[in-house]
Amino acid sequence: MKPVKQKLKMEFAKNHSIAELLGERDKYIKKIEQDFNVDIFVLGNDVEITGQKKNVEHAVNLLNELTLQINIGQKINSEKINDSIQIMNSKSILKPHEIFNNYIIVNNGKKIKARTAGQQRYIEAIKNNTIIFSIGPAGTGKTYLALAMAVNALKANEIGRIVLVKPVVEAGEKLGFLPGDLYEKVNPFLKPLYDGLYEMLDVEIFQQYMEMNIIEVIPLAYMRGRTLNDSFIILDEAQNTSPEQMKMFLTRLGFGSKVVITGDITQIDLPDGKQSGLMVVNNILKNIQGIDFVYLTADDVVRHSLVQKIVNAYKLYEEDSVKKKSG
Repeated sequence: MKPVKQKLKMEFAKNHSIAELLGERDKYIKKIEQDFNVDIFVLGNDVEITGQKKNVEHAVNLLNELTLQINIGQKINSEKINDSIQIMNSKSILKPHEIFNNYIIVNNGKKIKARTAGQQRYIEAIKNNTIIFSIGPAGTGKTYLALAMAVNALKANEIGRIVLVKPVVEAGEKLGFLPGDLYEKVNPFLKPLYDGLYEMLDVEIFQQYMEMNIIEVIPLAYMRGRTLNDSFIILDEAQNTSPEQMKMFLTRLGFGSKVVITGDITQIDLPDGKQSGLMVVNNILKNIQGIDFVYLTADDVVRHSLVQKIVNAYKLYEEDSVKKKSG
């Protein structure tokens, strides 16, 4: 049975919409043609889409969504088109333009926006709770969005400092034998946190904040005995905490503070047989008001489209290798 072919025509009332929708040298329309395997013809303000019925319907839905984004003042680019497709495929209740309208202002007016429905829920959870757990795979923006919310809160004078914490599993009990002061010892393990902050703050401001202890980056072991008031505290890589360490960390919370705990339970680096504090904490704290758990999934992974293709290619290769071995 041959696939059903369909031809649909769309008419655009505003010239600026169609011009932005096409992109420079029609690059956006060409991208949509490739992504949905359809043919798109543009004549004046008329757009004609031809292809298999389901593909045409998806392309029309996307074109309508992108047109709405343009008409409400949102800028489109290849990245936004990819994100829009991903959100629409995820069956999100929210439309892409509603998610893109949720942003965090960091330094000099720079806006960091939610790019998936899960990221939107994550941002709202941070706004509305005191302790937030964000659990999900790499690439979902767990740490990056937490850093952005921390910088935003600092700029708005909602908190007095940012404290970034990470369990230094790789160093084990031998941290004290490494050369240098505390920051020189743990710097290699905390560098991903620095990288995020460099994007959100000028280098000079970041260095000033570090010198003034407005931004503090420390290993989890150095949190014992402290109480942190008026702080935005982020515990990164929390899957590498023991239940005892998790309890110790959570009880550091002081007045006027907010805590975000991020982790990926599929990447636990603890010694064999040692339980992760992140694995059990939901059962302990799930019914306490002011604490929220946000679970991000593969639908929230934000990657360069080429990286996604590389990941898929490796997946196919590995599946093919398994088949050959079993055959």
